[in-house]
Amino acid sequence: MPSPFPGMDPYLEDPAIWPDFHAEFVGCLRKAIGDKLPGDYDACINERVTLIEALDESGRSIVPDVSIERQGAIVRQGASHGAAASATAASLLEPVTLPLIFPEEHRELFVEIRCSTADRSLVAVLELLSPTNKSGAGRDGYLLKRNAVLYQDVHLIELDLLVGGRRLPLAKPLPPGDYYALVAHSERRPNCDVYAWTVRRPLPKLPIPLRSPDVDLIIDLEEVFSQTYDRGRYERRLRYGEPPVAPLAESERRWASEQPAAKRA
Repeated sequence: MPSPFPGMDPYLEDPAIWPDFHAEFVGCLRKAIGDKLPGDYDACINERVTLIEALDESGRSIVPDVSIERQGAIVRQGASHGAAASATAASLLEPVTLPLIFPEEHRELFVEIRCSTADRSLVAVLELLSPTNKSGAGRDGYLLKRNAVLYQDVHLIELDLLVGGRRLPLAKPLPPGDYYALVAHSERRPNCDVYAWTVRRPLPKLPIPLRSPDVDLIIDLEEVFSQTYDRGRYERRLRYGEPPVAPLAESERRWASEQPAAKRA
């Protein structure tokens, strides 16, 4: 059953659904690219693992401190042997059981296009942004990796199919839209091509640059999305009876809330 939306489905922004959609979309994107690539290129899926520290309510990273206190004084490393022995003799402190802080592991898939030559040189990187790429420490880490690609002779294509979170930094404001695709040809930087569209429009056809003199591939993102939606069987899992999770403008939010029922009618 197809999505009730003409393009991107804002209900997929549900945190319980997005990781599965992300992995499925990247797989379908890789196949769409691989089906059109010339014989001297390969498309492959790579994985990036990011560790994100837990945050307190203020949004700061939590760094645990441990100390042992006796009668209001802190016993530190380097205290004299006699003082430590005296403290032990005086009393044994009862422990308080507290949870440790474990960084949360985020795994993100992306597509690489490489030359199918002996050196397997990298030609292009295609990223589908996730919520961790658009906020907090995860955003900082992604931007570092992004900058590393931008300083190489490698094309970078970024898809932002999330309304929520901070947009990627550019030297000028983005055009109006709910969703974006950025295509940064290595030979045209610092400029990049920005594609913007709303929740009411289909996903665009996107050029995927290769090495000169080979022409760009044209990938229909709407076809990739439709295949992803069908394979994931998301029509059975999304909460269409509720407002969408995506933080759309109020008029778009009302429109989006009406679409599932309108398609079933």
